[in-house]
Amino acid sequence: MKKIVIHPITRIEGHLKVEATVENGVVKDAQMSGTMFRGIEMMLKGRDPRDAVLMTQRICGVCPEPHASAAVKAVDSYAGLDGSIPENGIILRNLILATRTIADHILHFYILSGLDYVDPTKVAQYAGDNKDLQVLKGFLEQGFSKPFLPRDDIDYKLDDQTTQEVVGHYIKAMDIYRKAQEAATMFGGKWPHDAAIVAGGVSENVTADKITEFLWRVQEVADFVENVYLPDVVAVAQAYSEYLGMGKGCANLLAYDGYPVGGQTLIKGGLVTNTDQYSQVDIKKITEEVTHSWYEDHQAVYPGEGKTEPDADKNKAYSWIKSPRYNGEVFEVGPLANMLTTYLSGTNQKVNQLVDSALNNIGAGIGDLYSIAGRHLARALEAKLLAEEVVGWAGSLQPGAPTTAAYNPPDQGQSVGLVAAPRGALGHWLDVKEGRISNYQVITPTAWNASPKDQKGQAGPYEQAIIGLKVSQSQAPVEILRAIRSFDPCTACAVHLTTPKGDLLGKYKVV
Repeated sequence: MKKIVIHPITRIEGHLKVEATVENGVVKDAQMSGTMFRGIEMMLKGRDPRDAVLMTQRICGVCPEPHASAAVKAVDSYAGLDGSIPENGIILRNLILATRTIADHILHFYILSGLDYVDPTKVAQYAGDNKDLQVLKGFLEQGFSKPFLPRDDIDYKLDDQTTQEVVGHYIKAMDIYRKAQEAATMFGGKWPHDAAIVAGGVSENVTADKITEFLWRVQEVADFVENVYLPDVVAVAQAYSEYLGMGKGCANLLAYDGYPVGGQTLIKGGLVTNTDQYSQVDIKKITEEVTHSWYEDHQAVYPGEGKTEPDADKNKAYSWIKSPRYNGEVFEVGPLANMLTTYLSGTNQKVNQLVDSALNNIGAGIGDLYSIAGRHLARALEAKLLAEEVVGWAGSLQPGAPTTAAYNPPDQGQSVGLVAAPRGALGHWLDVKEGRISNYQVITPTAWNASPKDQKGQAGPYEQAIIGLKVSQSQAPVEILRAIRSFDPCTACAVHLTTPKGDLLGKYKVV
């Protein structure tokens, strides 16, 4: 047996390490390590509950809006605002989160993971008169090639024409990403860390001019998703059809409701087990374990009673990420879960049509989506779904109508804010006493997926997706990287601050 260590894993958001034990070219065991400490829960203690909406966005500078959305739902619920938020406020929240999610999915495929399947360093042979390819060629000629490395021993399978098309979309994708962020910022106030999402709704006023400016941007985004992004993902899935059977993982899916519209939700939360068995989520069955995490030992607990007590010297630990479990079992979250819980619940025929059409295009079944290629496809389908919806939502805004509800927060209470985030199920648990936060716990999507082994020895979803993979004898085993990147890791959600040498900068008591 030999051990493969990849640290850090590049082209992801955050800091992640994998150790894989390989025998005869097959991964027999794996350990995923979140290598930095977060601690936002500790920082929130003693704060006004409304501060959580702004402060938890600092968990991640790439996708802060989901944290604002989860935190504000928790504050709304604790403050008794459920059912009181104006329709404009609900729609604006949907627009901000959905548009940011689309941007995030585009970023993931073209900038972070798509480079595992195409080789931009050969752009010169395709450039010709294509302006986007000429720009990329210029970058490479000036020495800006590091984002596209290492390129050793990668089995590029796309034909020359498809490669030219996909590589040509790299520069365009960055422009579309920018326009999606601009659109969301019109209602969110700024980016990163939106200022307009507040308890009771959204503080931004709605005008006809803002709606028009938003629409002309998102319509271009929607066109890109339908005619470029989704076809590119399908092309990769067709060329790498074997990846529809690789990186299956735990094959249990969990999702939360997302995007309320007229008393319903666009994404229907729930559980999927045995590939196609749907059931509803009981959040009281969610627990967090720390058996192999650098936190003081305690029994599996419901997040509402959770603890964040770091123990960096814990011998049996190998990650700063905790181990969320549902009813003691391992569950994967993400766009795949969002799409399949909605699909199997039968609550949204548009989702069913999207999924059925995509499966028909690649000649696959539901079970094939539990895979590396399946996760990419589900993410593109979610982007298409949201891109179509935001146009309609924006058109239903009422200029001049209220966007927030007034309220008087009580001195104590407990609540939960659940969101269908870009990477899946995100939960914030809030406990307030004497008008201040007494406990706050966050379970991010990457905490579910990148979790270490639990007290029963069950590996987390990343680890299970890697175990059993056949890997090439390479300095950069692309099979492992493709499996991990298919989840779109964002371990910034699990980490925060350090210095390169680990030096102590200072100790502070925050009151």
